[in-house]
Amino acid sequence: MAEWLDVNQVCEAPWEPELPPEAIEMSRRALPEVIRTERLVLRPYGFEDVDDVLVYAADKQWAQYLPVPAPYSRDDAIEFLARQVLLDRVVNPAWAITFEGSVVGGINIRFNFEDLIGEMGYAIARGLWGRGLVTEAARAVLDKAFGTHSDLQRVRAMADARNLASQRVMEKIGMQREGLLRRNRLHRGDLVDEVWFGVLREEWAQGRARIS
Repeated sequence: MAEWLDVNQVCEAPWEPELPPEAIEMSRRALPEVIRTERLVLRPYGFEDVDDVLVYAADKQWAQYLPVPAPYSRDDAIEFLARQVLLDRVVNPAWAITFEGSVVGGINIRFNFEDLIGEMGYAIARGLWGRGLVTEAARAVLDKAFGTHSDLQRVRAMADARNLASQRVMEKIGMQREGLLRRNRLHRGDLVDEVWFGVLREEWAQGRARIS
């Protein structure tokens, strides 16, 4: 029979207050600044990347589904790079995707450590679509996210419902379609549907086991 606990008794274990989110973030490790894959180098953006960014971001077809200025100017590229340089790399690490010496796109993940989830975003130059490069970058970042943060439970991503190529990337890295949000965002005057995908830690681990 279990001993009755008098609420007036002093507990042996000291009470510890719950840490605020900012304190939790300070205790976290940042993902690597540089990630190398078979064909790519993911590294932090710098202001020297302005010309490379302008080359792909000024392409109207590249920007079709993305919340970026259109037309895209050099000033827009500089402003974008300034925001990237100032990002908190623990909470919202971002990388320039470099291929054959040039910056050809970007990838990032934003963590909500309080809820143990991450949200990924990516884009790559239109001339390199269909070559599996974004999939390669996204898989590498996903591996680093789950590998670095052992309590991370889920990573999600979102795409314009018309952007089938982006959805295929999500599927290839092990994500499952979780829902459709109808007329969820106003994009250049049109209300667009958004599709959400996600992968749980155990699903990622199972996928890694199959690959190895």
